Amino acid sequence: MAALPRFHLAIKVRDLAEARWFYGEMFGCPEGRSADTWVDFNLHGHQLVCHVAEDVNREALHTNPVDGHDVPVPHFGLVLEMPEWETLAERLKRAGTKFVVEPHIRFRGQPGEQATMFLLDPSGNALEFKSFRDIERQLFEK
Repeated sequence: MAALPRFHLAIKVRDLAEARWFYGEMFGCPEGRSADTWVDFNLHGHQLVCHVAEDVNREALHTNPVDGHDVPVPHFGLVLEMPEWETLAERLKRAGTKFVVEPHIRFRGQPGEQATMFLLDPSGNALEFKSFRDIERQLFEK
């Protein structure tokens, strides 16, 4: 498969120290450029920029029902290889992470069957990490 374009995503955070701990230490994202009000992270080759914002509202979480779970919207994340997803799920569980949706398999036995988990960063941004047994075939399977 040809190399995919890299995405750039800028999100609001309430505190750069929290963002550095969560994305840098918890998820191991190398830090790039930064200033007093923002910091770049390398999120598996993608540019994630955390901007300090005064209007971060951690209480306003909108969800939509998906396969019996309340999925936070909006959210972002990564599609990982299954062993990497399993390792991350275990690391987050050991760290006492409070999940919005616990790690599990959704759409079991259906097209698009996937491992998924949802959690919030310290500023309330929703993240999803998912995996497929065969990413190339299943990612957009109907």
